[in-house]
Amino acid sequence: MRFLKRAITVSAATLTLAGLTACGAVGTAVDCNAVANEATKIMTEWSGSLSTAMTDDAAMEKASSTAAEKSKALAAKYDGELAAALNDLAAGFESIKDLKDASKLTEFTGKMQGFSTKIQSACS
Repeated sequence: MRFLKRAITVSAATLTLAGLTACGAVGTAVDCNAVANEATKIMTEWSGSLSTAMTDDAAMEKASSTAAEKSKALAAKYDGELAAALNDLAAGFESIKDLKDASKLTEFTGKMQGFSTKIQSACS
């Protein structure tokens, strides 16, 4: 559990940093700061629900489903690489049904790193 929270925190911080560094140019078509902040908010809400979900698979599934829906709604506002990155995030959330399968959690953490990279690429 500690590993998961640390990985999520690092991923969320990376997303915020990506938004501030790669997307800060004036006149870009996409407000990458807003996208990064919204994605970070989704991750923070999801990770905040983990303490309750640790003992309740239904709560974990609900939290993951909600986060996936929010990620998809955010992706619907954009296209190209940015939408793909947000849809990857949604797919990662959808893969987490309970916390008993450590391999799924590790896979999800790996997807978060890819998501951050895609945001940087889409906004540069």
